[in-house]
Amino acid sequence: MTQDNLARRAILIGATALLAASPLRALAQGTKTAVHVLKDPDCGCCSSWIEILENDGFAVTTEPRAGDLLMRYKLDHGIPQEMASCHTARVEGYVIEGHVPASDIRRLLDQRPDAVGLAVPGMPYGSPGMGPESEREAYDVFLIKEDGSTSVFTHYSAA
Repeated sequence: MTQDNLARRAILIGATALLAASPLRALAQGTKTAVHVLKDPDCGCCSSWIEILENDGFAVTTEPRAGDLLMRYKLDHGIPQEMASCHTARVEGYVIEGHVPASDIRRLLDQRPDAVGLAVPGMPYGSPGMGPESEREAYDVFLIKEDGSTSVFTHYSAA
């Protein structure tokens, strides 16, 4: 075997080992992004949002939490009271509050801003899990920053 063939083989073996140890491995194997949702066990709109995430390729687990326990969790994890909604999720170190579209969650994970997470305060009609998108009211997805301030991450116009 020539020196060039040995060098090529070493590069290929090294590249293969690097891929096997990298986050790209999960992508190559089709691993779904894990999302853990805390929600009232009787909430139908939360279940609809979860189904939308699952259909978009997320692996969702749920934990029943209601009333004061759920609100305490939100506050303890950096969700300002004015950003609160009906359910709270965790994904790769970020908090997702309310009916945030799957595409915004993916964008957050791609961009990895220094932030607490995303929120859609309240329950706007036509947001994921809250009725048909074709009839949605205008709403914003907010980026919650580490200092508790917020900025618009995505604006959705009325349909």
